[in-house]
Amino acid sequence: MEYVSTRGGVGAVDFEGALFSGYAPDGGLFMPQHIPLLDGDTLRRWSCLSYPELVKELCSLFITDKLVPRSTLNDLIDRAFSRFRHKDVIHLSRLKDGMNVLELWHGVTYAFKDLSLSCTGQFLQYFLEKKQKHVTILVGTSGDTGSSAIESVRGQKNIDIFVLLPKGLCTQIQELQMTTVIEDNVHVFAAHGNSDEIDEPIKELFADVDFARKYNLMSLNSVNWSRIMVQIAHHFYAYFQCAPSLDTTPLPVVEIVVPTGGGGNITAGCIAQKMGLPIRLVAVVNSNDIIHRTVQHGDFSLSESVKATLASAMDIQEPYNVERILWLLSGSDNRLTKTLMEQFSVLKSLKLPEDLHRKLSETLRSCSASDEDIVRAMQRCWEENRYLLCPHSAVAAHYHYSQPDRACFHQKFSCFSFLASTPRCCLAPASAAKFQEALLRAGLVPQLPPEITALTTMETRSTLLERGQDWAQVLWERIKVVAQRW
Repeated sequence: MEYVSTRGGVGAVDFEGALFSGYAPDGGLFMPQHIPLLDGDTLRRWSCLSYPELVKELCSLFITDKLVPRSTLNDLIDRAFSRFRHKDVIHLSRLKDGMNVLELWHGVTYAFKDLSLSCTGQFLQYFLEKKQKHVTILVGTSGDTGSSAIESVRGQKNIDIFVLLPKGLCTQIQELQMTTVIEDNVHVFAAHGNSDEIDEPIKELFADVDFARKYNLMSLNSVNWSRIMVQIAHHFYAYFQCAPSLDTTPLPVVEIVVPTGGGGNITAGCIAQKMGLPIRLVAVVNSNDIIHRTVQHGDFSLSESVKATLASAMDIQEPYNVERILWLLSGSDNRLTKTLMEQFSVLKSLKLPEDLHRKLSETLRSCSASDEDIVRAMQRCWEENRYLLCPHSAVAAHYHYSQPDRACFHQKFSCFSFLASTPRCCLAPASAAKFQEALLRAGLVPQLPPEITALTTMETRSTLLERGQDWAQVLWERIKVVAQRW
């Protein structure tokens, strides 16, 4: 299994090369050269597997045994999931009105990103120990990625991690989960900017090829293929949990509703589809609706500004993983992908070619939710089930609740629904405990675990980045200082 850039400007690399690269040197994103296709018998066999076992099977398709022996791969994945609170790692809650909620948030930071980042951290450590190598990780976060990335590598002697968070735009708990980690290899920067703005200095440093090579820069955002790879397992597990029976031919279809920000989870779903999993995907977004507009109208263009919403981790205007989806749907056409993404980079506006838009709208459905929609979904779920949703999970619940007959197009909600006979699974990316402000706005009472309550009494450490500063220069200088102790 080799990996190629979506823009076709570099040679193929193995999993280790993709893992340590983040962005490809030509500005593209790494994708498998070939997507394995699974037959019905394999799917039926896999349907009995636990979530960790599914992750092992899927990862073994994308990581060669020569690179990581299968027994070692299994051990790394077991180690990655050893800190999760739920015995099954993830859990499906079956609620009223046919709503199935797949809880992906039982890791250390109460967010779904713990799943892929805990595995990625183990893969990194495996290769670093073999090569006696040091890396510098750069991460921009809209809320949950930063803390999950920190937890995956904190205290590691051969890794330094630099995290940029948008000051005041994360919840207090999200911010504290980053700033209370005071290990020497963790460096947190609180920037007066939004999530798209904090990505810019990171891109600038990666674009300095000599600097990136000298300090072994890499990313743990979902530009990193390893994260997408592990997230494919969410969709397989959701399917197996919700499919009524696998004894029929063809296999039944399950609709999976995916809260979407940077597009990593929905990209993983598209790959699962390509692998033969019979799922229908719905990308649900908040008021930052670029993915919704792209699916509905082929309009991949920025709005005037990022809107601050209750679902703050999805407050993203430039969902970089859309590049992977366009590459996948164009038949791996790297020339077309390069042309489209370079146009978007310059103009911040792109109208998809008609054929590509048609393929996208056949692959995905979409829905957008306002803050009012989010609050109503949180309230309804509590009233009917005594079950607390985080605001991101509530975006998925809004889609479910907006179509009681499940058989028509709802102009009011800009949503497309499927037939009532199709089971549906809503992915829940975070615990409601991380979003007290949203719960209070919905008139609900937060239920805080002791680990989260304790954060408010802990020492914090971070570096403030003011508007007007050259953020890339500040990072450049700090990385050089930290490197002196290697």
